Amino acid sequence: MAKVAFIGLGNMGGPMMLNLLKAGHDCAVFDLSSDAMKAAGEAGATLAGGPGEATRGVDVVVTMLPAGKHVRGVYEGEGGVIENASAGTLLIDCSTIDVASARAVGEAAKAAGLPMVDAPVSGGTAGAAAGTLTFMVGGPEEAFVAAKPFLDIMGGTIVHAGESGNGQAAKICNNMLLGITMLGTCEAFMLAKRLGLDAQKLFDISSKASGQSWSMTSYCPVPGPVPTTPANRDYQPGFAAAMMLKDLKLAQEAAAQVDAATPLGSAAESLYSLFCNAGNGGLDFSGIIKMIDGDA
Repeated sequence: MAKVAFIGLGNMGGPMMLNLLKAGHDCAVFDLSSDAMKAAGEAGATLAGGPGEATRGVDVVVTMLPAGKHVRGVYEGEGGVIENASAGTLLIDCSTIDVASARAVGEAAKAAGLPMVDAPVSGGTAGAAAGTLTFMVGGPEEAFVAAKPFLDIMGGTIVHAGESGNGQAAKICNNMLLGITMLGTCEAFMLAKRLGLDAQKLFDISSKASGQSWSMTSYCPVPGPVPTTPANRDYQPGFAAAMMLKDLKLAQEAAAQVDAATPLGSAAESLYSLFCNAGNGGLDFSGIIKMIDGDA
């Protein structure tokens, strides 16, 4: 069993760390939230006073942080991970951040002789708790091979996307597509409503026809057809609209940097901005159907 530092115990990081604990690894943890730290301690984790303290003497460091500036601060900052890691310590950043920051931190780790991967996730809080997340991993092959046994504990699908930063690239491309297809699915259901077509009938047809998508068959935004979706619990989040907006903004930033045309991605960002700015950021991202229907 390994000694693992886990930094960032939010809605995703907390359950992910618990799965490492349950697998028998020793976890030293740090988070700015005293409640998160208390819960981790009660579960059996060792509490550290900061990222550097958590990092000392461990085999692996896993981070799950809000944005690129936090990742760079934790890894590259004074008293941070890179400064305190022992030679050969494996670094795994599971945050969803901009590609440029991921590559900069990867280069800093490489310069310090530390193997590192960027490994953002898909699967939401339910996947984090169940250990069924999808990890999109960027970094050197040898670092990926070293990280995979730990990622296997926290996830069900682990894909090596290529060089450092490519995990982040895969994540933002995937989630831009998800935001676009969810909006299209919502529009189709609301058009059907106004045309007098029952939602279940549209689902029965489109889920087996050319309009089929994951947003339709696995995450249907109207109550009824797929009982397990947030639509059936008043859009309490599996993946919050604010998080979708974050990923859409990252996609637009990346598109601007490489001069890529993403008109539908841009439209999706604008619509989710309207939805979140109206106070709906805490709802599930599929809840944007309420705005499309005129209810939010």
